[in-house]
Amino acid sequence: MKKKEFTSAGMLGFFLKGSVALFAASIVANLFGTIFNTLVPQIISVTIDSIIGDEPLNKVSSFVVDLLGGIDVLKKSLWIVALIIGILALLIALFRYLETYLTARANQTLLRRMRNTTFSHILRLPMSWHDRQMTGDIIQRCTSDIDTVTNFVSNQLIMLFRILIMTVISLIMMFTMNLKLALIASAFLPVMITYSLLFYRKAGRYFKQCDEQEGVLSTYAQENFSGARVVRAFGKERYEKEKFEKQNVYYTGLWVRVERFLALYWTTSDLLLAIQLMLIVVLGTIFCVNGEITTGKLLGFISYNTMLMAPIRQLGRIVSNLSKANISLRRVSEIMNAEEEEYGTAEQLSGDIEFSDIIFSYDDKPVLKDINLKIPQGSTLGIIGATGSGKSTLAALLDRLYETERGQITIGGRDIKDIPRSTLRNNIGLILQEGHLFSRTIGENLAIAREGASDADIRNYASLACVSDNIEGFAKGYDTILGERGVRLSGGQIQRIAIARTLMRRAPYIIFDDSLSAVDSETDLTIRKNLKKEFEGSTVIIISHRITTLMNADNIIVLDDGKIVEQGTHDELVAKGGIYKKIFDIQMNLPEELKGDLQ
Repeated sequence: MKKKEFTSAGMLGFFLKGSVALFAASIVANLFGTIFNTLVPQIISVTIDSIIGDEPLNKVSSFVVDLLGGIDVLKKSLWIVALIIGILALLIALFRYLETYLTARANQTLLRRMRNTTFSHILRLPMSWHDRQMTGDIIQRCTSDIDTVTNFVSNQLIMLFRILIMTVISLIMMFTMNLKLALIASAFLPVMITYSLLFYRKAGRYFKQCDEQEGVLSTYAQENFSGARVVRAFGKERYEKEKFEKQNVYYTGLWVRVERFLALYWTTSDLLLAIQLMLIVVLGTIFCVNGEITTGKLLGFISYNTMLMAPIRQLGRIVSNLSKANISLRRVSEIMNAEEEEYGTAEQLSGDIEFSDIIFSYDDKPVLKDINLKIPQGSTLGIIGATGSGKSTLAALLDRLYETERGQITIGGRDIKDIPRSTLRNNIGLILQEGHLFSRTIGENLAIAREGASDADIRNYASLACVSDNIEGFAKGYDTILGERGVRLSGGQIQRIAIARTLMRRAPYIIFDDSLSAVDSETDLTIRKNLKKEFEGSTVIIISHRITTLMNADNIIVLDDGKIVEQGTHDELVAKGGIYKKIFDIQMNLPEELKGDLQ
């Protein structure tokens, strides 16, 4: 059954689990801080008009003044009013602190959940998904895009609540002070809001472009950093530098265009706000002279107008960031909506492996065609063939890194599609030609294969893979920290460490996917002897271009253009005089010193 896909809003709701209460508490703190903030202009207005001046108090003001000792007491002791404003300032600061703290806690909770969930999900996505993605773009989605979403929720979204609260309270206060001025001030609100929405709707397209091009730039950087050896070996530093600079100039140009666009918004919105404030001050002064509003109320009105219009001006920024956050959330959602591989409990597998009528293509390009093959349990199968003939694909299908288009693969009579991937991969040890090593110690890289592996286990399997002497030759031995992808090691050392790591799993099925290619012939032979002695009963598949690596296998198949064109033991294939015999003759007729190095 296909998994349900989340919309952007649904995905955000999913990520917000665990931080909603913190965000809600932050909004409550913001509400109280805003309320106390809006009381200050009211106190100043009453003080100017009724305590310093002689304007009569309304019922609410009269009640509060009486609680403080009456109008006469306050006229003589204005410090009481100053003290109240000071207390309000402290309360505002306290609630601002609580708001900031709670928002930061909520932000980190959301950020942690998004990163952990997305990373965990990516680890379970099928290889076919990874083949279609650029590594730099995935990294950008998991870092920059997630940061954009969390920053919007914790900053701009909270600010939006503040704007709504401030707008409502300010308008109420302004309409109670003077209806005419309030209507004039309010007339600018729909203009500002509409202008902001229209302006930033267009900005959203620019932000999407910038996000996509940042992913391309990240990919360029990632590829060059991980492939530094290749770049230097071919002397392509200048070429790669120019390629990166060209993309960076284009990416920077996009942001310059965006900033120019935003600058136009901010200057024009400033002009509108200046016109609005000028009208309020001029008309308010006229109303004050005509006795339609008191001096204190005019000052309070201007304060509330500032509280109203300043946040409204920020609405454009919020809408702008909403566009960016929505684009980023959609990009993260594309990852989260990709269907994971299903996993189940692990169990021990046994039995023959059988490929029946297997057909497989990469992007509509046929790779394997009508493969029929049986591998008896405990036997060794050798696979040889030209590059692109489908050797590695056969191994990948057995490990369910990809799914067959047609046909069936069984282990012990069970279709591997009915076997949980966790079970399948716990029973199959797949050693790739390019063994990936992590930027940790050699010992840690080996111990990854088996939880709780002892030092003795690590040394034993390193010895079986003929790499223990190399490791112990390093100053720190098994505690030697490797560079990224084992950059400090030779190709042969990387392959042998990868072999040792896989052998530690003691899987009943072991696949060498050309993983002895960088090992000399003598070491190759020693490893295979150790394997036969230590793993007697295991089913072994060896993919190689080297005849000497395969010649002792129980059965050897020759792949050509995705088909099995020859099959048999070494002696049988040599006797047939086909492709295998030609490869054998070429390799055996080379000078002795080159035989073991032919790939």
